Amino acid sequence: MTSVRTFDQALLDELDAPGVSVVIPVTDEEGSVAELHGEITAVLSELEVRGEVIFVDDGSRDGTNRILEEIYRADDCVTVVALRRNFGKTAALLAGFEVARGDVIVTMDGDLQDDPAEVSKFLHALDSGYDLVSGWKRDRHDPWSKTLPSKVFNLVVSKTTRIPLHDFNCGFKAYRREVLTDLKLYGELHRFIPVLAYWRGYRVGEIEVRHRARRFGRSKFGTGRFFKGLLDFLKVLFLTRYMQRPLQLFGFLGLGLLSLGGAGFLYLLLLKILGHSIFREHGPLLFLSGILIVSGIQLFMLGLLGEMLRHFAFRPHDEYSVKKRLTHR
Repeated sequence: MTSVRTFDQALLDELDAPGVSVVIPVTDEEGSVAELHGEITAVLSELEVRGEVIFVDDGSRDGTNRILEEIYRADDCVTVVALRRNFGKTAALLAGFEVARGDVIVTMDGDLQDDPAEVSKFLHALDSGYDLVSGWKRDRHDPWSKTLPSKVFNLVVSKTTRIPLHDFNCGFKAYRREVLTDLKLYGELHRFIPVLAYWRGYRVGEIEVRHRARRFGRSKFGTGRFFKGLLDFLKVLFLTRYMQRPLQLFGFLGLGLLSLGGAGFLYLLLLKILGHSIFREHGPLLFLSGILIVSGIQLFMLGLLGEMLRHFAFRPHDEYSVKKRLTHR
């Protein structure tokens, strides 16, 4: 009898599930969350789609959580997730994704700079065949200290990954649910979701979105975030290109250093044959050649260790991403 009730409840939950989930991480946005909720509710009503709004309070210290609780009590379509402290945007998004029930998940910032009226454009783009659609704030209402590093960062990422997006870090995005269930997000990898999804074989697109001037609070962007982003980008490059074959990266670098060190020693050997004093005349080159050879061997061994770890940590479902499966079993 218990199993029947469980099945019936699961079926009711599935029938009652929203089509669109809007996930909004917020930190100290007490001046904007109420107005943002009103705008999103109006947009979802105009679109005539069953939706839910999920606010994730990432350790706010102002009155944000109090206002969110008031919104929750007044609207049955609102879910509030309050984190114990500020864990960062990636963690806040993950907390929202965990409770989201929609087939389509839209993410946006909570500072009113993203216009909820643009949600319809994202839904149309997904209907055209994309699995992930990222917003592009072509005309930004931000100071140059924020826009210039962002342009440099996006240019480097686009040219390196060959993904033709202009704004990888835009928080305004729309996903099909399977994209997010197929990715591993941690640290600050939220800004590289388009890269990770692209390398898993999903179709990634971009649309221009309106960017509104900030009216409340202050920007959480700092110069340290730019350099952290570059370090995270190097991590993403390794995870997407060499995680499955670490020896190709470290072995290539190791062989290159070994070759340079070996060439230096051969040159010194030739000078020795010609009667030169190696230690007195070419001591720095001898020292450098030795360092290159030792470093090359270490990198090569690091690649072998990476291959050994990959062998023992091998999980078949990490090697591919299934789009569709047809079977009679």
